[in-house]
Amino acid sequence: MRIGFYQFSPEFGAIDKNLNKMASTLLTTEADLIVFPELANSGYLFLNSAEAESLAEPIPGPSTEFLTKLAVERGCHIVMGMPEKSGQKRFNSAVLIGPQGVVGSYRKAHLFDEEKLHFQPGDRGFPVFEIHGVKIGILICFDHIFPESARTLALQGVQILCYPSNLVLPTYGQLTTRVRAIENHLFTILANRCGTDDRGSKQLSYTGGSQIVAPDGLVLASAPEEREQLSVVEIDPSQACGKGVSLRNDLFADRRPDLYKL
Repeated sequence: MRIGFYQFSPEFGAIDKNLNKMASTLLTTEADLIVFPELANSGYLFLNSAEAESLAEPIPGPSTEFLTKLAVERGCHIVMGMPEKSGQKRFNSAVLIGPQGVVGSYRKAHLFDEEKLHFQPGDRGFPVFEIHGVKIGILICFDHIFPESARTLALQGVQILCYPSNLVLPTYGQLTTRVRAIENHLFTILANRCGTDDRGSKQLSYTGGSQIVAPDGLVLASAPEEREQLSVVEIDPSQACGKGVSLRNDLFADRRPDLYKL
């Protein structure tokens, strides 16, 4: 299975331009699964909730229709972060799109900083999706710091964990997504954005460093901090099925939930 990420710097508010940039990048790419960053169609740095409201879309909606056409053309599946509008609520969401349309979506459970001013926390838990017989999970950015999130998905059999992100804290996400791969023995795809947002009264710089990590923690592909990059690698998802670490140890069989205090 060929999996990858596209690290780039979305332009705030320019949904059509950002979507077309993603599409042009995939014109000659052969992949089964590509992950784009968090809020990749809209941009991230909202000055107020009115901006979030104006850029949020339903799922399915215009952006997912565009991605479906792209998935048909390229014969692939796509994970992309986007602001979701559902009734009177807004969510920082990520959608999984295939040639058949919307496979499913995830709403970010752990909102970071000013996201709490513009979005509601996710209300659907941690769903599992399946493509080509492979189980896929999605978490978004700050979710990486909460090990329960990845473990919940891993216990449901997830083999590939996708992390659309807009990381601003240096090294944290790049480190913890490797740890999540090791402690759950699964593949992780961190699709971070790069560059700087300058909205006049607010500025943010993003850490780049997107990466694909194997179940043993080996980094299979990585991007620099500041440059846009598309990376695709070939993996065997079955490597994420076994959880053994020695002749007598298994990551899941050795768990002691009878002792854990929650």
